[in-house]
Amino acid sequence: MSKPVCVVSGVGPEHGTGAEIARRFSVGGYRVAMLARNAARLDALAGRYEDARAYPCDVGDLDALVGTVSRIREEMGAPKVVIHNAPRATHGSILQMDPDDLEKNFRVNATALLHLARETLPGMLDEGEGAILVTGNTAATRGKSHWGFFAATKAAQRILAESMAREFGPRGIHVAYFVIDAAIDTPRTRPVLSPDKPDDFFAKPAAIAEEMYRVAHQDRSAWSFLVELRPFGEVW
Repeated sequence: MSKPVCVVSGVGPEHGTGAEIARRFSVGGYRVAMLARNAARLDALAGRYEDARAYPCDVGDLDALVGTVSRIREEMGAPKVVIHNAPRATHGSILQMDPDDLEKNFRVNATALLHLARETLPGMLDEGEGAILVTGNTAATRGKSHWGFFAATKAAQRILAESMAREFGPRGIHVAYFVIDAAIDTPRTRPVLSPDKPDDFFAKPAAIAEEMYRVAHQDRSAWSFLVELRPFGEVW
């Protein structure tokens, strides 16, 4: 029970971003609570990572999310690091998409972050330290055709994170937002979105996880909030 606790939402397939984040914090000496909808996949990862536990949960179900974080506190202890990596994205014309999808995107991308923070910040504030990290992308900084629902909610997510950073940073809580300006080389995205691209085109999930671990342990005299990550060849 001496190890700190890290909560990671959106832990998908092995070698994906969420799984690599969980693995890196496990290797770094944390007990890791992994959240995702797929219980079997979480159980498999928990068997591979030291001191990692599976907590099946749909973060879009806010009552279930709050209950899950309560279980984590009871079973593992108060989290020191919280990483909101679970995304929800819908793609299509604003004239054709169901307006309810905007609300569903918002619930996963922004409201779930709010609840994760509300459930874990009191424990961090009691200790005078902690970190809340959020994975975002360029959709958080600009709207693009056919990505309006996703971009609107990721922008809200970024602003919510910045508000949290300004409110709780002076009290010892490090909040950081990661704009990942890249296609990420995951088992799900590469075969579908960019099957013919070379390796250098992609951001590596393990490299993203390494940077998130580093930011979570920055010296208080030099904290980052907005962290931009992109492959060396990305045109920006």
